[in-house]
Amino acid sequence: MTIEDNDIASARKARTGIKVQAFLANLPMFGDMNDEELGRIARYTQTLHVEKGQTICETGDPCTGFHVVVYGQVKIGFTSPQGVEKVVEIIRPGQSFGEALMFLEKPYIVFAQALADSMLLHVAKHAVFEELGRDAGFARRMLSGLSRRLHGLVRDVEAYTLRSGAERVIGYLLAELPDGVTVQDAAPIEVSLSPGKSVIASRLNMTPEHFSRILHDLSTSGQIEVDGRTVRILDLARLRGESA
Repeated sequence: MTIEDNDIASARKARTGIKVQAFLANLPMFGDMNDEELGRIARYTQTLHVEKGQTICETGDPCTGFHVVVYGQVKIGFTSPQGVEKVVEIIRPGQSFGEALMFLEKPYIVFAQALADSMLLHVAKHAVFEELGRDAGFARRMLSGLSRRLHGLVRDVEAYTLRSGAERVIGYLLAELPDGVTVQDAAPIEVSLSPGKSVIASRLNMTPEHFSRILHDLSTSGQIEVDGRTVRILDLARLRGESA
């Protein structure tokens, strides 16, 4: 049972919890729109409240628009015929998913599941298509977002094929650093493994055991300290050096 197919009525009732138009205005793809244009998009935007572990969409579901995460986290992935789950992406607040399939008018080829209690916005496909016909600038911003997503997927393929497991883990930790952190900042610097070690391991194309072993090795070498789902970086300069 999915949110899109079965919870439309409750999602509409939940809209009072956020000013949809104001949130859309803060997203890059909608940033240059005026109030009238944003109003048209917001009119066909639903607010979805999703509990941890709840499915948002399943493989084969029709794609009727795209989703934006307001708060929480969502994992995007697929399951092999053998039942092995592969996490393709972890979507965080302010990020979106589903745009490419919306344009292709194809069903979902992946599933989306909440990693934490989350709020999402679902922007209807027809509203986006109508706005694209009115505003060439909006079309360019949508293309820019899709291009960034494609670039990220290409970098993933590069990492899986050319970088060691340790380099992938270090790269993930560095990408999760708070904005503005430098090697001059006092250690330790905390990074949260909030999606969970098994999810992150799948995202990095390795087993949970391999992921834990790499964390242990980095801890033994004095570069990090692991406390549950919190990693404290003790030697940022050395960690960055090993990722280069």
